[in-house]
Amino acid sequence: MNNLDDQLDAAVAIALDDDSVLQYLLQNPDFFIRNARSVEQMHVPHPVKGSISLVEWQLGRQRHQIGQLEEEITLLMEQASVNEALFGRLIELQATLAAASSLQDMLNRLQRWARGLGLAGANVRLFSESWRIGAPSDFTHLALSRSAFESLRIQRLGDTHHFLGSLNGPELLLVLPQAKAVGSVALSLMGENGELGMLIFSSRDAQHYQPGMGTVMLNQLAKMLPGLLERWIERA
Repeated sequence: MNNLDDQLDAAVAIALDDDSVLQYLLQNPDFFIRNARSVEQMHVPHPVKGSISLVEWQLGRQRHQIGQLEEEITLLMEQASVNEALFGRLIELQATLAAASSLQDMLNRLQRWARGLGLAGANVRLFSESWRIGAPSDFTHLALSRSAFESLRIQRLGDTHHFLGSLNGPELLLVLPQAKAVGSVALSLMGENGELGMLIFSSRDAQHYQPGMGTVMLNQLAKMLPGLLERWIERA
């Protein structure tokens, strides 16, 4: 008899696995209403209190979910505030650059704007294959061979258009030959395929630009600058 009871208990245990219980509850949504009194007496394990009622456990889960939602809403609001500030700065810069009377004036305005943000500077380098800036142009110093940049692009940017972080000595000498005491840079390629050149913001602080930081403003500036540059330089 005991063997038979044991076999029946084992059969019930096999039949009532987690999935079976879950499917039953999903198919019988009024189960907890029909068994409200029993549910109130149920207790589940708790890592601190030992055990708590099923109702208390559910309330705890809801409080946790509400806390998570509040944190997410707070983060979204903070991000919206940051994006609004960035958008305002971008509009200001666009108006400033559009009012430039020459290419050098435009580059100077970009430099002043960057320094107003506490940065070391802002520089534009143009791929010589895409722009007519050879001699006798006054802006040959902006030129950079795309083939010379290719090794740095592969190592630092990969398939992206942006790099934020520190560059080593030879890399800095390539993209910012006149710069001094550069700790970190934010570099963004211009052009749909990154074929036009790059915009580079530099900071003396090695921790100022780091991988994983947002690139919203960089991306917008990289899209905006080529059109402004074409006022002064002809595309190849």
